[in-house]
Amino acid sequence: MRYVILLTGECQYHRKRVPERRGAVVKDVTVEESPVGPVVRPPEDTELVVLYLHGNQDGPEPALEAAGRLALLAGATVVCPRYRGAFPAALIDAHSGYSYCQAAGPVAVVGEGIGGALATAMLVQLRDSEATSPRRAVLVSALLDLTLDSKSLQFNASPTFDLGALRSRIADYARGTPLTDSHLSPLYANLHGLPPMALLVAGTDPMLDDSLAFTTRAARSGVALDLRVWPDAASFHAQSTHVMAEFLAARHAGAEAGAAA
Repeated sequence: MRYVILLTGECQYHRKRVPERRGAVVKDVTVEESPVGPVVRPPEDTELVVLYLHGNQDGPEPALEAAGRLALLAGATVVCPRYRGAFPAALIDAHSGYSYCQAAGPVAVVGEGIGGALATAMLVQLRDSEATSPRRAVLVSALLDLTLDSKSLQFNASPTFDLGALRSRIADYARGTPLTDSHLSPLYANLHGLPPMALLVAGTDPMLDDSLAFTTRAARSGVALDLRVWPDAASFHAQSTHVMAEFLAARHAGAEAGAAA
């Protein structure tokens, strides 16, 4: 399957060919199925592979447009794994996706929403088992404390955000596991030794406090961090994928330069 992505200065994207206009670049990405889920490939050959742990427990399909944009901007193959909707099966599936990515090239990890908790818990387990960790990770509007005690969940609530529905979803996901378990809520984990990370969030996001609290704890643990907070959702959605791609590509280029030296 092929998608056509239109990149403009306003970061708009479309899934079908559109009339060319000044300042626009039209490119194709290829979406293939793999044993772990859809794989989005940019038109150029690349070594960098991104494991994109989306926040859609019902499946990765809603994340494919964002994955396509990231594939083009970062010059990376983006793997969007399917994972089961309950703990610990979801974490097992995340590890399966990571193993698949490792066979293809240097790996970075992106976690969005509840996928941020899944990604970070996986990083902690990889560190504890002394397995090879990703070179870098990005957490996007990440839910990192599944106790849902942060004040921003209420202060930044909007008509489209249903805290009650989120609590129900978390209860179904946890399946009786204490919500302070660090494999569910990585905010409570030992964060020493994690790879360089970027955290991207809007100042109006209900998940804001999770990113701020995690940044504080991870910084005290010596993790290299890049925290970006946008003033509102509109600017966040317009710019965050570009910032994510720059972070991933820069880290990849730096690693390649170090290996060559």
